[in-house]
This record gives sequence, C-alpha cells and structure tokens, in this order.
Amino acid sequence: MSKIVCFGEVLWDVFPTHKKIGGAPLNVAVRLKSFNNDVAMISAVGNDVLGKTILKYINDLKINTEAVEVLEEFTTGEVAVSLNEKGAATYKIVHPKAWDKIPFTAKSSELVKQADAFVFGSLITRDDVSKNTLYQLLELAKYAVFDVNLRAPFYNNEILIDLMCKADFIKFNDDELYEISAFLGSPFHNLEQNIHFIAEKTKTAHICVTKGEHGAVLLYNHQLYYNSGYQIKVKDTVGSGDSFLASLISKLINGASPQKAIDFACAVGALVAEKEGANPIITEKEILDFSRV
Repeated sequence: MSKIVCFGEVLWDVFPTHKKIGGAPLNVAVRLKSFNNDVAMISAVGNDVLGKTILKYINDLKINTEAVEVLEEFTTGEVAVSLNEKGAATYKIVHPKAWDKIPFTAKSSELVKQADAFVFGSLITRDDVSKNTLYQLLELAKYAVFDVNLRAPFYNNEILIDLMCKADFIKFNDDELYEISAFLGSPFHNLEQNIHFIAEKTKTAHICVTKGEHGAVLLYNHQLYYNSGYQIKVKDTVGSGDSFLASLISKLINGASPQKAIDFACAVGALVAEKEGANPIITEKEILDFSRV
C-alpha cells in the first residue's frame, strides 16, 4: 500500500437531470483508495451544504481530508456537464470557486513530504492562489504526477511546459499531446515520435498518452508499452480518464510491470465509461474478468 496525495478541484458535476460529486483529482483519489492505497486530498470547499456533502463523501471513503480547507468567502465548485450522443462530455466551469483558493498549509506540506506520489492537474492553475500553492507543494514532492487537462480558456502554454518540466510522470490524451508538441515546435506527426520529443524536451522518463477507445501508450524508462483498448458500449466518459490514471499509478507505484499496469488501467477506464458517473464501484474481480490481466 502506497501513500498518495491528490491536489486540486473538488466539485459537483451538474448534469441535465442530476448532479454528482467529482473533480478530476478527487476522482483519481477515489479510485486510488479503492485499490487500498493510503490517500489524502488537498483542496477547498465552501462553508455550504454542497461543501459539507463533499467532505462527508470523502470521509466516508476513508480518504484523508485534513488538508481540505473550508472557506467562508467562496462557494463550493459546480460544473455544468453536457454529453453528446456518443457520451463524450463538455464542461462549463465557473470562476472563482473555493477550489481556486487552496491555501498552502503546514498540514498540506507534511502530507506531500510523506507521500510516495503527488498527483495534480493543469486546471488548478487557472487562479493564482491555488497555482502558487501547487508550486510550493511541487518542491516537496518525491514523485510528481501531472495530469494534463486542457479546458479552454483555463490554461496557459508557458505554465503547462513549466509544470511538465517539474513532473516525473505526465499523462496526456492524444489531442493534448499533439497540441503541446506543436507549441514546442515538434517536426513530427507520429504519436510515438512526439512522445519521445516531449520526453526529451521536458526530461521526463514516464509519459502516458490515452487514445480513447483505441487504448493507450506508455513510455516508461525509454521503452514503449501498448494496450489497444476494449470494445464497450459507452454510457458516459466522465471520469474514465481519471480512473485510468489512478489505476496506472497505483500499479506502477506498487511494483507492477509497465505492461501489466497499462493493461489494468485501460480495463478500468473502459469499465468506468460503460457506467454512469465518474466513480462507479468496480471490483477487482470485475476488472480481472473483463480484461484477463
């Protein structure tokens, strides 16, 4: 069992007919905890019913909430989610919310110092307060896992590149990889060539690129590992990438081979996409029966 800290947004995903607790870093934390890791969340909520409900939800899952701050002056985050006919999601994200104002505290710094891995995304940098806290915590991290999550207009290429250079592991989807590679002046059109290009530019030995229904590619210590994906009927894609990342990091941090890790992660991501919401309950047996990994 590894100690892993997730940093960033906790919020409500508001669908046309219902709402669910989410936020990419929280989704990652929930899935990591389901694999029996020792997980802590660093974030902020408002002193309101939505915030209290999120805190109870996280506590009930036995995720450490000591560094989830309750703020009086900002409300808990909500995101409007729209799904197209294929289940792909788009988001409308209001600013500012409590998670934009995560303070740097003695408790959060101690949690990161003790952790085997520190997971964060790019959306949290849209506000200077949470961004500055992130930069301070990155200085303390043993193994920084960067989930690139491009949500226009809430990202800046210069900040993205800086964070990539500070990370030990970077996860993209294929569109994000090509966009950032082009910004960096890549002459390549091939996926694998651009993965190596990013690795060289950022001095990052561990990079993963997801390809939707076509699986994922993992660069791990100069070697590429592949999974070609699983044929499923998509319910919605909300949270599937987060569960993929959590599954991949959990396996790698706990000593699995890179091939076993990417196969397992692709299976979990597919199972989440088959179900409604970001954090459906999935048993280890269900994963193994589905993927035969």
